[in-house]
Amino acid sequence: MCGIVGYIGPQEACPILMEGLSRLSYRGYDSAGVAILDGSQKIRVQKTKGRLENLTALLETHPMTGCVGIGHTRWATHGEPSDLNAHPHTDVKGGIAVVHNGIIENHEALRRYLKAQGCVFVSQTDT
Repeated sequence: MCGIVGYIGPQEACPILMEGLSRLSYRGYDSAGVAILDGSQKIRVQKTKGRLENLTALLETHPMTGCVGIGHTRWATHGEPSDLNAHPHTDVKGGIAVVHNGIIENHEALRRYLKAQGCVFVSQTDT
């Protein structure tokens, strides 16, 4: 099971997302990440394999600001636990960030179809 948290509001999103992920950490996870829409309307992502403390340390050295964001803790089902496979994932232009819980059963067929359409995948997950 994973944890998913989202925030839209007047406060900085990152501390709220991290608090939410911390409250969901009892579910277990192998990686964690956050995506935040910054003041220039760019989506910034920080994610890492391991504990929330690893993500906290990453955010201390690479802080993110913005009032809209999503956070995720992941248990790997497709693709090994790694920084690359941690959620959130973005499209190649960085215009959208996604997270999900569960298994996308037909992900291989979807991946083949999308690759034939020119889409590029950088993770091993079913997202």
